[in-house]
Amino acid sequence: MFIQPSQTHCDLTLTEQDVYFMQYALSLADKAEQEGEIPVGAVLVDKSGKIVGEGWNRSIILSDPTAHAEIQAIRMAGQHLQNYRLLDTTLYVTLEPCPMCAGAILHSRIGRLVFGASDYKTGAIGSRFHLFEDYKMNHFLQIRGGVMRDECSQKISAFFKKRRQEQKQKE
Repeated sequence: MFIQPSQTHCDLTLTEQDVYFMQYALSLADKAEQEGEIPVGAVLVDKSGKIVGEGWNRSIILSDPTAHAEIQAIRMAGQHLQNYRLLDTTLYVTLEPCPMCAGAILHSRIGRLVFGASDYKTGAIGSRFHLFEDYKMNHFLQIRGGVMRDECSQKISAFFKKRRQEQKQKE
């Protein structure tokens, strides 16, 4: 018999803290864009509301395909907390995580995920795949998508529009 895990989705109302940290993640996405990276930012917060890790996309500048914003934030938090288990934390990210990042979220045992824009090409939290819906997983987390969706989507869309215009001018 198939049983859907009830802990997968969070029905909590949008909080001021969610908006505050998503705005912060958007400011980190600006750093990525300034470096010529896809503008995605992530911030990891402990249960008291203290930032324990942050990151932005750095795959191009570091020549590292794993240097996504989420991975950067998770690595920083692990070092800061001196633990690879990030229990009782919330990850805020401007774009729905990909399968690689969803795997890192799973293995680090993050308790809650809040993301902004959906990613219909590689999103692993429901847009393309849903890696946390598998009842065989050994960890479940609360998920809230669509926080500041318009602002997060606009940032990504504007970046790629500008990139296409620049490419067109080169031709």
